[in-house]
Amino acid sequence: MSGDAAAVARRGGLNVQSISGVLPTLLRELGLESGIMGWRAVREWPDAVGPQVARRARAVSFQDGTLVVEVEGSAWLQELSMLKRELVRQLNRHLGARHVHDIRFLYTRGGIQR
Repeated sequence: MSGDAAAVARRGGLNVQSISGVLPTLLRELGLESGIMGWRAVREWPDAVGPQVARRARAVSFQDGTLVVEVEGSAWLQELSMLKRELVRQLNRHLGARHVHDIRFLYTRGGIQR
């Protein structure tokens, strides 16, 4: 907002803020923040974990702080289970917030559907 517009807003008694300053608070107050972060966690899983993991594991849902990930093959399931804490840290770092508290890995026999 330009200096003139801000001065006019102040004189009129308006409290003008940028959308980026208001939106996070509004989403939190409406109870939507967790759902949006969950959607982002599912959508951004491949970027957060990298292509090698993303080829073998696909995030499918998010609820109450837990990301559910389908994993191709029992060896990958075991490997990712051992890396769970690091994957949670990576994902939260990528999201810029600590919304993912746990990852639940599910074995899938038919391969990862994209």
